[in-house]
Amino acid sequence: MLNKISDIEKEIALFLPKSSEALENFRIKYLGKKGIITSLFSDFRNVPAVDKKSVGQAINNLKIFASEKYKQLKLDLYSDEVESSGLDLSRPGTPFSPGARHPLSIVRNEIIGIFSRLGFIISEGPEIEDDGHVFSKLNFPPDHPARDMQDTFFIHRNSDDESSPEDILLRTHTSSVQVRIMEGEKPPIRTISPGRVFRNEAISARAHCIFHQVEGLYIDENVSFADLKQTLLFFATEMFGKKTRIRLRPSYFPFTEPSAEMDVSCTICSGKGCNVCKYTGWLEILGCGMVDPNVLDSCGINNKKYTGYAFGMGIERLAMLKYRINDLRLYFENDIKFLEQFRSAF
Repeated sequence: MLNKISDIEKEIALFLPKSSEALENFRIKYLGKKGIITSLFSDFRNVPAVDKKSVGQAINNLKIFASEKYKQLKLDLYSDEVESSGLDLSRPGTPFSPGARHPLSIVRNEIIGIFSRLGFIISEGPEIEDDGHVFSKLNFPPDHPARDMQDTFFIHRNSDDESSPEDILLRTHTSSVQVRIMEGEKPPIRTISPGRVFRNEAISARAHCIFHQVEGLYIDENVSFADLKQTLLFFATEMFGKKTRIRLRPSYFPFTEPSAEMDVSCTICSGKGCNVCKYTGWLEILGCGMVDPNVLDSCGINNKKYTGYAFGMGIERLAMLKYRINDLRLYFENDIKFLEQFRSAF
């Protein structure tokens, strides 16, 4: 056994690889799981007890010798390859530039964080929807302008035949997610629905056919408009600063009654008046209102027992106010120079 170990050691000492492949074959032959040295350890059990100490020590020394030989050969071979390639290892490396979050992702995450602290959970739903979840169950009348092709991307339009499938379309708002939540869960419900929506609009600095929304819904017993106002005031001050003021103006939405639009004091001029707020001191950021009882009924919720409020905001709009961006198209052009400005805004 000792003679066999000595012969293997001589083979290893004389080995000189000419390529990386030859060196790898050397490693597999002598140090691999099925290699020669591993087989010696397997044969060690058959060694007489009187010789076990000397043979065991010899095998261990052989393994150490082979491992050191392999490491040295690998280092020498790498040095030769670098030298022959003409690489200058003393040159400084190319700096790695870390990426940056998209401004819409930054604002979206900030919105989610604020409402999460108020107990709202996140709900998501499909972008391809049916007429019922986007319009009918939200109290949109059949002749509402939003159903027209000028506003909605329809994938399939229903014919006059009642047996034909329902209209299939790209959702125009994430309120469709709220409908699904109301259909599948019992109050109390407290959820926000962030997501991408689509409307058939001409692309310009102030409008786009793709944009992102966050819509909120809270349904429980004795929910009032005062609850809605306090929730939105908390959001505004967390988003734009403690000195931010809000105002609610009467408005109309098919799925809320009463309805309002919310303005915040201009973040640029602090409410004094500038060209961004058109010298009014206010900027509109979202629509809101109490959930219409018809919507609760259509989703199987008892409107005599439960009330609720809903609100919806555009992420692009908030990002424009927060970062003073004056062109919506910048969000979708993937201009590296534009995106790099948000590298530190994590």
